[in-house]
Amino acid sequence: MKPIKRACRYFLNTALGLGQHKGLYNAYLALKNSAEFADYSIAQKKAIENSLRDFELSGIGLSEEKQQRYGEIVARLSELNSQFSNNVLDATMGWEKLIENEAELTGLPESALQAAQQSAESKGLKGYRFTLEIPSYLPVMTYCENRALREEMYRAYATRASEQGPNAGKWDNSKVMEEILTLRVELAKLLDFNTYTELSLATKMAENPQQVLDFLDRLAERAKPQGEKELQELKDYCEKEFGVTELAPWDIGFYSEKQKQHLYAINDEELRPYFPENRVISGLFELIKRIFNIRAVERKGVDTWHKDVRFFDLIDENDQLRGSFYLDLYAREHKTWRCVDG
Repeated sequence: MKPIKRACRYFLNTALGLGQHKGLYNAYLALKNSAEFADYSIAQKKAIENSLRDFELSGIGLSEEKQQRYGEIVARLSELNSQFSNNVLDATMGWEKLIENEAELTGLPESALQAAQQSAESKGLKGYRFTLEIPSYLPVMTYCENRALREEMYRAYATRASEQGPNAGKWDNSKVMEEILTLRVELAKLLDFNTYTELSLATKMAENPQQVLDFLDRLAERAKPQGEKELQELKDYCEKEFGVTELAPWDIGFYSEKQKQHLYAINDEELRPYFPENRVISGLFELIKRIFNIRAVERKGVDTWHKDVRFFDLIDENDQLRGSFYLDLYAREHKTWRCVDG
């Protein structure tokens, strides 16, 4: 078993054990029902109430038989979500395009060309190798004049892990999604919710599904006219400047970049040298310090899964450790980004 699978299983079993631990639940319940509860701060009261809510959502009030079924469902959902992500990852890594003639890549920035060339060399190939990873995919969709290549990559990207596209059915997530939906319904019913949406909203600000739908409807009502206006402006620009009257999905990013440069003389590639990694990270950490009075301090010598991964501690104004995190910035082959559904 891979280390990440072992870690996910350990995490899941620990979370289930804590969520259904009657001793801990009774301790929190005693705090909630104590006379001192009224004197607690707002934050303390909220922490206790949220913990009790999470116990309920973990099946603390279920019978032993139903708790066992709850654990089986959660474990299976964890497996399915990992499988879903891995299928998308495998589908992303399972497609590549090698181009030997640089003339077919007109418009691509030098940085993208160099990256594609290095990618080919890493596989013992000559030319330029493109994949569906974002650092490879996005420059083609944004800058490459080769419309056929943009279309080919767009279709491959949009149909990953499905029954369509160049790898149709190979990493198809259709049945995975069906089982996830079925188990989510069963989980919601087990916890006395009408739908999984209601269960999901139990830890969120929205009070019910209709409230969410109403918010989305209002948002769409306000955003749609502006979106239609901007799309029409893009179409008018393309027709006037390039004689293009129909825009396909693989054209939007490309011509939007052309329009941006035409209107504002801004080129993201020209800005790239001003935002190296260390400067961006330092700026982000400085912002965190100003807003939250928390310092991010890198700790050396921590075991990581790749040489590019860095580890940081979060230190408050009293020099107390408040948390830690790994920073894993770069795309690479077979990089896994999730293992458990939240």
